[in-house]
Amino acid sequence: MYIFEKFKNKKVLITGHTGFKGAWLSLWMYLIGARVVGVSLPNKKKNNHFNKLNLKKNFKSYYFDIQNINDLKKIFVKHKPDYVFHLAGQSLVKRSYKSPRNTFLTNTIGTLNILESLLLLKKECVAVIITSDKVYYNRETSRGYQETDELGGKDPYSSSKACAEKIIFSYLNSFIRRKKNLKIAVARAGNVIGGGDWNESRLIPDCIKAWSKKKKVLIRNPSSTRPWQNVLDVLKGYMTLAIKLKKNSKLNGEAFNFGPRGNDNYSVLQIIKYLKSIWKIVDWKVHKSKKSFYESKLLKLNSNKAAKL
Repeated sequence: MYIFEKFKNKKVLITGHTGFKGAWLSLWMYLIGARVVGVSLPNKKKNNHFNKLNLKKNFKSYYFDIQNINDLKKIFVKHKPDYVFHLAGQSLVKRSYKSPRNTFLTNTIGTLNILESLLLLKKECVAVIITSDKVYYNRETSRGYQETDELGGKDPYSSSKACAEKIIFSYLNSFIRRKKNLKIAVARAGNVIGGGDWNESRLIPDCIKAWSKKKKVLIRNPSSTRPWQNVLDVLKGYMTLAIKLKKNSKLNGEAFNFGPRGNDNYSVLQIIKYLKSIWKIVDWKVHKSKKSFYESKLLKLNSNKAAKL
């Protein structure tokens, strides 16, 4: 049986369903016959991928901040999901410096509220909580971070995601393991690229925005490497994890890296030079801002655990 047919007719709750990854996951779930319920902040941007896919007519959407625990609990109690994919959050490093408090509240208290809402369920439910590849305390090592490595972050975004994982670990051992109907896992993904991504300070969108107007794209860190991967690849990982988790209790509470193979890390400049081979007019300039902020230069994931299991 095609593994994802297991989602057919199942109630799937997706937080952040109007975001880049969330919109693609919502579409995929809808196409395979899942009964999707979405929770997100309102998004009225012109280039919003969710709106362009015209998905709002196909399933129930709720628009509020996941910091609102009362509204979130009502959704869980009303819809009683079979699966939960928690993608909602503040996902940009640069923005975390401008809005550190909101970044921490959204990524930590928002995750806490998901866990509190899960505890209300009496039926069987599987939850995949997506954090980030940046949860690891970055030592600029080339070996690739493993799931057992130290968590931490120097910037507000990374730190907020590491804090979220500490909360998950606490709730897992204090409450969730006691409830036989609940299973959760954490997914840590690398830099995701693909159609429909119009977020600010993102390499591919910035290139397309600039080059379509015959302008130079400004890049901050040309030598920085990232575990780039296509959005459909990483979503396939999330969905496979949910199916495997439902069948295998040994995966309950486990964290998984999702990234490219070990040798497939590329620098920002390498990506741009590759794009140059398929785009007629390509130009760039290294932008040296006086108001610099910390970003890791070398970021690599070891995804052997996910590949094996």
